[in-house]
Order: sequence, then structure tokens, then C-alpha cells
Amino acid sequence: MKNFYQPIEANEIIDSLRQELQLKQFFQKSLQKKVIDKAAKERGLTVTPEEIQAEGDKLRRDQRLEKAADTIAWLADQMISVEDLEAGICDRLLAKKLAEHLFGKEVEKNFVQNKLRFDRIILYQIIVKEPELAQELFYQIAEGEISFFEAAHFYDIDENRRNLCGCEGKVYRLGLNPDIAVAVFSAQPGKVIRPIKTDLGYHLFMVEKFLPAELTPERYEEILRNMFNEWLSNEVNYLLYNQSETAIAR
Repeated sequence: MKNFYQPIEANEIIDSLRQELQLKQFFQKSLQKKVIDKAAKERGLTVTPEEIQAEGDKLRRDQRLEKAADTIAWLADQMISVEDLEAGICDRLLAKKLAEHLFGKEVEKNFVQNKLRFDRIILYQIIVKEPELAQELFYQIAEGEISFFEAAHFYDIDENRRNLCGCEGKVYRLGLNPDIAVAVFSAQPGKVIRPIKTDLGYHLFMVEKFLPAELTPERYEEILRNMFNEWLSNEVNYLLYNQSETAIAR
């Protein structure tokens, strides 16, 4: 099959990135790679061919590339070579190893210190505009004259929430207004909370269930990634600062 792609010069790529406002992001990624490579080398961290092969096999399974021809076609579509793919896999694995080396032992401590951030609840909410209606609904729900779900379905100002009978789903503590967070996280499950006023109107809440934070594998990876990204950002900024100081000195 004839290749219709025309060669692109490096300066054309740079110009395109600049015009699309992506040059800074590309430059930062390049610096991040330099920081990771240097830090990994200083700590004796490497990636083996076997690890690259295993990750490549996983990628092919994820992309459903069952045959060699499928992989070749996919690489051509991505405009990369096998060597490019393996280099990218190596970079990602090295970054993961460095993150684990630097912060793996700190994740549990970070989780414990910030546990409240990860607590969630299954929350239901009703918002109405009039304080009198909010108060009336509160008493009716509390007395069992109407269920919270029925009240949400008939009176909430938001059509989507009406259709869901007030269900907001799983909500993080930090995703709530501080005053509301205090009220709902100290509430008794299944009991309606007195109306709370915000700029949106008057809110009635009911907690269905508390979901205390657990250090699951997914949470571990999230915390590790956040700690590593913060470190990496600081290292890149330090590198940029030193380069700037050197340029000024010249």
C-alpha cells in the first residue's frame, strides 16, 4: 500500500504546537521525562525487556489486537513504530517504579491523615425556592405523610433530580458546601435534615448510607499518583528556575 504521508519538518511541528497553544504542555512533558530519567538513574531503577513485553501484551489485549497483522495496522494508524511503542511503555513503567520508590511507603500515612477527604455518602436532595414550602415538606416527610422520594419527584426545582426522586448518588465530603457537609455527615441515615438555605434555594437532604473511606488498590494508585505528580511539578519548576537564573547570569 502506497504511503501518502508527506515528511514533516521539526520546525513545522513546533509551529503547529505553538499555534494550537500546546507548546508549553509539550515542553513541560519533555522536562518531566528528563527529571524522571535522572531521578531513576540516581536510584538505580531500570525497566527490563520482560516488563516491557508484558505491558505490551496487555496493551494489545486492551486494544483487541489478536493477530500480528492487527498490531502492525494499529501502529501504522498511530504513525509510530514498534520501537516508539516500546520506548513509550518503558517511560511509563519507569515513572511508575520511581513513584513507588519515592512515595510507596507514604501512601498509607497520607490516606490516614486525609481520610475525611475520601469519606462518601449516598445522598438524596430536594431544592425548592420558597422557605415555607421547604419547611412544610420537612414536617410532612418527618411525620411520614409523604416520602422523601415522592416530595423530590413532585417539588424539586430541577427536572433531572425530580426524575431521579432526589438521588445525588455517591458524594464526597469535599464536594459539598462546608456547612452542608457538617449537616449531612452528622445526620442519621434515613432521616430528613432541616432546610438549609443557599443561593440555589432551600435544600432538604437525606443520607441513605455512609461509605467510610477504604484504602482500596484504586485509592492507593490515586494517592500515589497525586503525590508523585506534585513532586514532579516541583522538580520541573526548580529546573526551570535554575535554567532562568543561568540565562540571566550569562
